[in-house]
Amino acid sequence: MSTKIAGLAKKDGYTNIRVYLQGQPAWVKAGNPVYASKGNIEKGNIVLIDLRSAEKAKKSRIARAISIPYNTLDDRIEDIPKKAPVVLYSDSAEEAADALEDLRDEGFKKVSLVPGNFNGWVKSGGKTTRGPIVTTINWTRKLGKGEVSKDDFLKAINGADLNAIILDVRTPDEAGEGGFENAITIPLDQVGARLTDIPKGKKVYIHCTTGARAEMAAEELKKNGYKALFLVAEVKCKEGDCSIED
Repeated sequence: MSTKIAGLAKKDGYTNIRVYLQGQPAWVKAGNPVYASKGNIEKGNIVLIDLRSAEKAKKSRIARAISIPYNTLDDRIEDIPKKAPVVLYSDSAEEAADALEDLRDEGFKKVSLVPGNFNGWVKSGGKTTRGPIVTTINWTRKLGKGEVSKDDFLKAINGADLNAIILDVRTPDEAGEGGFENAITIPLDQVGARLTDIPKGKKVYIHCTTGARAEMAAEELKKNGYKALFLVAEVKCKEGDCSIED
Protein backbone atom coordinates (compact mmCIF):
# COMPACT_ATOMS: atom_id res chain seq x y z
CA MET A 1 0.00 0.00 0.00
CA SER A 2 2.85 2.41 0.87
CA THR A 3 4.72 1.76 -2.36
CA LYS A 4 1.56 2.25 -4.44
CA ILE A 5 0.89 5.62 -2.80
CA ALA A 6 4.54 6.60 -3.27
CA GLY A 7 4.14 5.81 -6.97
CA LEU A 8 1.07 8.03 -7.19
CA ALA A 9 2.95 10.83 -5.44
CA LYS A 10 5.80 10.50 -7.95
CA LYS A 11 3.35 10.77 -10.85
CA ASP A 12 2.03 13.98 -9.27
CA GLY A 13 5.50 15.51 -9.34
CA TYR A 14 6.84 14.85 -5.86
CA THR A 15 10.54 13.95 -5.81
CA ASN A 16 11.57 13.63 -2.16
CA ILE A 17 9.65 10.44 -1.28
CA ARG A 18 10.47 7.79 1.32
CA VAL A 19 8.55 4.59 2.08
CA TYR A 20 8.39 2.88 5.46
CA LEU A 21 8.09 -0.61 3.99
CA GLN A 22 7.18 -2.44 7.20
CA GLY A 23 4.29 -0.05 7.77
CA GLN A 24 1.97 0.29 10.73
CA PRO A 25 2.18 -3.36 11.86
CA ALA A 26 5.93 -3.00 12.52
CA TRP A 27 5.37 0.41 14.12
CA VAL A 28 2.86 -1.10 16.56
CA LYS A 29 5.00 -4.18 17.18
CA ALA A 30 7.82 -1.88 18.26
CA GLY A 31 5.53 -0.48 20.96
CA ASN A 32 4.77 2.85 19.33
CA PRO A 33 1.38 4.56 19.66
CA VAL A 34 -1.20 5.14 16.94
CA TYR A 35 -3.97 7.73 16.98
CA ALA A 36 -7.64 7.68 16.02
CA SER A 37 -9.06 10.22 13.59
CA LYS A 38 -11.65 12.72 14.74
CA GLY A 39 -14.30 11.18 12.49
CA ASN A 40 -13.67 7.71 13.87
CA ILE A 41 -13.90 8.98 17.44
CA GLU A 42 -17.20 10.70 16.69
CA LYS A 43 -18.92 8.07 14.55
CA GLY A 44 -16.76 4.96 14.20
CA ASN A 45 -17.75 1.49 15.38
CA ILE A 46 -15.38 1.70 18.35
CA VAL A 47 -15.20 1.39 22.12
CA LEU A 48 -14.14 4.79 23.44
CA ILE A 49 -12.74 4.62 26.98
CA ASP A 50 -12.32 7.54 29.39
CA LEU A 51 -9.48 6.62 31.76
CA ARG A 52 -9.96 9.62 34.04
CA SER A 53 -11.77 9.50 37.35
CA ALA A 54 -15.54 9.06 37.33
CA GLU A 55 -15.87 12.51 38.90
CA LYS A 56 -14.05 14.17 36.00
CA ALA A 57 -16.05 12.16 33.47
CA LYS A 58 -19.32 13.34 35.02
CA LYS A 59 -18.29 16.99 34.65
CA SER A 60 -17.20 16.68 31.03
CA ARG A 61 -16.23 13.82 28.69
CA ILE A 62 -16.09 12.98 25.02
CA ALA A 63 -19.51 11.99 23.73
CA ARG A 64 -19.98 8.18 23.56
CA ALA A 65 -17.20 7.53 26.08
CA ILE A 66 -17.35 4.64 28.54
CA SER A 67 -15.96 5.48 31.98
CA ILE A 68 -13.26 3.03 33.06
CA PRO A 69 -10.82 4.83 35.37
CA TYR A 70 -7.27 3.62 34.86
CA ASN A 71 -7.02 2.25 38.38
CA THR A 72 -9.91 -0.13 37.56
CA LEU A 73 -8.75 -1.15 34.09
CA ASP A 74 -7.27 -4.49 35.17
CA ASP A 75 -10.60 -5.47 36.73
CA ARG A 76 -12.53 -4.47 33.58
CA ILE A 77 -10.33 -6.10 30.92
CA GLU A 78 -12.77 -8.98 30.44
CA ASP A 79 -15.59 -6.51 29.74
CA ILE A 80 -13.83 -5.03 26.70
CA PRO A 81 -14.46 -6.92 23.41
CA LYS A 82 -11.09 -7.99 22.01
CA LYS A 83 -12.26 -7.66 18.42
CA ALA A 84 -13.40 -4.08 18.91
CA PRO A 85 -11.28 -1.10 17.90
CA VAL A 86 -10.54 0.52 21.27
CA VAL A 87 -9.74 4.23 21.61
CA LEU A 88 -8.33 5.56 24.89
CA TYR A 89 -7.94 8.97 26.43
CA SER A 90 -7.03 10.50 29.76
CA ASP A 91 -5.79 13.84 31.02
CA SER A 92 -2.32 12.34 31.38
CA ALA A 93 -0.24 11.27 28.39
CA GLU A 94 1.68 8.84 30.59
CA GLU A 95 -1.50 7.20 31.87
CA ALA A 96 -2.94 6.83 28.36
CA ALA A 97 0.35 5.32 27.13
CA ASP A 98 0.38 2.86 30.04
CA ALA A 99 -3.21 1.80 29.29
CA LEU A 100 -2.32 1.33 25.62
CA GLU A 101 0.57 -0.93 26.59
CA ASP A 102 -1.58 -2.84 29.09
CA LEU A 103 -4.25 -3.65 26.49
CA ARG A 104 -1.70 -4.68 23.90
CA ASP A 105 -0.10 -6.97 26.45
CA GLU A 106 -3.53 -8.56 26.96
CA GLY A 107 -3.82 -9.34 23.26
CA PHE A 108 -5.83 -6.36 22.01
CA LYS A 109 -4.75 -5.62 18.44
CA LYS A 110 -6.76 -2.50 17.60
CA VAL A 111 -5.93 0.06 20.25
CA SER A 112 -5.32 3.75 19.59
CA LEU A 113 -5.30 7.07 21.42
CA VAL A 114 -7.17 10.35 21.18
CA PRO A 115 -4.64 12.92 19.88
CA GLY A 116 -3.75 15.23 22.75
CA ASN A 117 -6.00 13.29 25.15
CA PHE A 118 -9.04 15.07 26.60
CA ASN A 119 -7.57 18.57 26.44
CA GLY A 120 -6.52 18.02 22.84
CA TRP A 121 -10.05 16.93 21.97
CA VAL A 122 -11.55 20.04 23.55
CA LYS A 123 -9.05 22.32 21.79
CA SER A 124 -9.91 20.72 18.44
CA GLY A 125 -13.57 21.62 18.93
CA GLY A 126 -14.65 18.04 19.61
CA LYS A 127 -18.09 17.43 21.07
CA THR A 128 -18.34 16.77 24.82
CA THR A 129 -21.14 15.79 27.15
CA ARG A 130 -21.75 15.71 30.90
CA GLY A 131 -23.94 14.08 33.51
CA PRO A 132 -24.28 10.47 34.67
CA ILE A 133 -21.48 8.30 33.30
CA VAL A 134 -21.84 5.17 31.19
CA THR A 135 -19.93 2.12 32.43
CA THR A 136 -21.46 -0.72 30.39
CA ILE A 137 -19.96 -1.64 27.01
CA ASN A 138 -22.42 -2.61 24.29
CA TRP A 139 -20.48 -3.25 21.07
CA THR A 140 -21.21 -5.40 18.03
CA ARG A 141 -19.19 -5.74 14.85
CA LYS A 142 -20.81 -3.80 11.99
CA LEU A 143 -19.85 -4.20 8.37
CA GLY A 144 -18.61 -1.02 6.76
CA LYS A 145 -19.61 0.15 3.29
CA GLY A 146 -18.27 -2.25 0.69
CA GLU A 147 -17.28 -5.00 3.13
CA VAL A 148 -18.04 -8.69 2.73
CA SER A 149 -18.88 -10.68 5.85
CA LYS A 150 -16.61 -13.49 6.97
CA ASP A 151 -19.50 -15.95 6.54
CA ASP A 152 -20.13 -14.94 2.92
CA PHE A 153 -16.40 -15.01 2.20
CA LEU A 154 -16.17 -18.55 3.58
CA LYS A 155 -19.14 -19.65 1.44
CA ALA A 156 -17.20 -18.57 -1.63
CA ILE A 157 -14.08 -20.39 -0.44
CA ASN A 158 -15.99 -23.58 0.31
CA GLY A 159 -17.83 -23.57 -3.00
CA ALA A 160 -21.23 -22.93 -1.44
CA ASP A 161 -21.58 -19.69 -3.42
CA LEU A 162 -20.81 -20.37 -7.08
CA ASN A 163 -21.60 -16.78 -8.02
CA ALA A 164 -18.61 -15.40 -6.14
CA ILE A 165 -14.87 -15.60 -6.71
CA ILE A 166 -11.94 -14.81 -4.42
CA LEU A 167 -9.30 -12.28 -5.45
CA ASP A 168 -6.02 -12.28 -3.49
CA VAL A 169 -4.18 -8.94 -3.84
CA ARG A 170 -1.20 -9.73 -1.62
CA THR A 171 2.36 -9.45 -2.90
CA PRO A 172 3.98 -12.45 -4.63
CA ASP A 173 6.12 -13.05 -1.52
CA GLU A 174 3.03 -13.10 0.70
CA ALA A 175 1.12 -15.33 -1.69
CA GLY A 176 4.12 -17.66 -1.77
CA GLU A 177 3.33 -18.57 1.85
CA GLY A 178 0.06 -20.11 0.65
CA GLY A 179 -3.44 -19.01 -0.27
CA PHE A 180 -7.06 -20.05 -0.63
CA GLU A 181 -7.78 -22.78 -3.15
CA ASN A 182 -9.07 -21.50 -6.51
CA ALA A 183 -8.39 -17.85 -5.59
CA ILE A 184 -7.20 -15.54 -8.34
CA THR A 185 -3.91 -13.98 -7.24
CA ILE A 186 -3.12 -10.51 -8.61
CA PRO A 187 -0.96 -8.06 -6.58
CA LEU A 188 -2.68 -4.76 -5.88
CA ASP A 189 -0.41 -2.74 -8.16
CA GLN A 190 -1.30 -5.01 -11.12
CA VAL A 191 -5.08 -5.12 -10.71
CA GLY A 192 -5.79 -2.25 -13.12
CA ALA A 193 -3.68 -3.81 -15.85
CA ARG A 194 -5.09 -7.33 -15.46
CA LEU A 195 -8.84 -6.78 -15.45
CA THR A 196 -9.29 -9.39 -18.18
CA ASP A 197 -8.07 -12.04 -15.71
CA ILE A 198 -11.05 -11.31 -13.42
CA PRO A 199 -14.48 -12.66 -14.47
CA LYS A 200 -16.94 -9.80 -14.68
CA GLY A 201 -20.22 -11.67 -14.29
CA LYS A 202 -19.61 -12.71 -10.67
CA LYS A 203 -19.21 -11.10 -7.28
CA VAL A 204 -15.55 -10.51 -6.46
CA TYR A 205 -14.54 -10.96 -2.82
CA ILE A 206 -11.11 -9.44 -2.27
CA HIS A 207 -8.63 -10.05 0.53
CA CYS A 208 -5.08 -9.09 1.49
CA THR A 209 -3.61 -9.51 4.98
CA THR A 210 -5.76 -6.97 6.85
CA GLY A 211 -8.17 -5.31 4.44
CA ALA A 212 -6.49 -2.01 3.50
CA ARG A 213 -5.18 -3.15 0.11
CA ALA A 214 -8.34 -5.16 -0.53
CA GLU A 215 -10.41 -2.00 -0.14
CA MET A 216 -8.21 -0.16 -2.65
CA ALA A 217 -8.57 -3.03 -5.13
CA ALA A 218 -12.35 -3.04 -4.65
CA GLU A 219 -12.52 0.66 -5.52
CA GLU A 220 -10.50 0.02 -8.69
CA LEU A 221 -12.79 -2.83 -9.75
CA LYS A 222 -15.98 -0.92 -9.03
CA LYS A 223 -14.77 1.88 -11.29
CA ASN A 224 -14.58 -0.72 -14.04
CA GLY A 225 -18.07 -2.13 -13.54
CA TYR A 226 -17.37 -5.04 -11.18
CA LYS A 227 -19.43 -5.96 -8.13
CA ALA A 228 -16.52 -6.03 -5.70
CA LEU A 229 -16.49 -6.37 -1.92
CA PHE A 230 -13.49 -6.49 0.41
CA LEU A 231 -12.74 -8.51 3.53
CA VAL A 232 -11.60 -6.68 6.67
CA ALA A 233 -9.86 -9.39 8.67
CA GLU A 234 -6.43 -10.69 9.54
CA VAL A 235 -5.57 -13.36 6.98
CA LYS A 236 -2.59 -15.55 7.77
CA CYS A 237 -1.27 -18.25 5.45
CA LYS A 238 1.49 -20.72 6.17
CA GLU A 239 2.43 -23.79 4.17
CA GLY A 240 -0.80 -23.58 2.22
CA ASP A 241 -3.08 -23.33 5.25
CA CYS A 242 -4.92 -20.03 5.74
CA SER A 243 -6.84 -18.69 8.71
CA ILE A 244 -9.19 -15.70 9.00
CA GLU A 245 -9.51 -13.68 12.20
CA ASP A 246 -12.03 -10.84 12.06
